[in-house]
Amino acid sequence: MHIKHLSGALVLAACLVTPALAAEPAKPGLTGKDIAFQLPKGNCLACHAIAGGEQPGTLGPELKDMKARFPDKKELAAHIADQTAFNPYSAMPPFMKHGALTQEEFDKLVDFIHGL
Repeated sequence: MHIKHLSGALVLAACLVTPALAAEPAKPGLTGKDIAFQLPKGNCLACHAIAGGEQPGTLGPELKDMKARFPDKKELAAHIADQTAFNPYSAMPPFMKHGALTQEEFDKLVDFIHGL
C-alpha cells in the first residue's frame, strides 16, 4: 500500500473513532467505580490492576495506596486528565484533553481512584 493511501486510511479511521471518545452526558447513578471498571468510559482495568476488578491489564501500575502516592488529589487529577503532560510517550489516554469524560464523570473517577 502506498503511503498516500495509508495516510488517507489513517485519517478516515481517526474520524470514525473520534466521535466515540466524545463525552456523553453522565448516566444517573454512575459511580467512579463504574467509570473505572467499564467501557466505554474510563476502563482503567484495561491497563491497571484494581482491587475487586476482574482481568486487569498490566501495562500500568497497580492502583492502590493512592492517597500515599498522591497526597494532593489535584496532582492525581492532573495525571488522569492528561498523563502526556508529564510523559509525552505515555500510553495512558488523555481523558479530559480528548473529552472522553464529562467533568462530573472525571470528578467521580478521581474520587474513586484517590480512595484506593
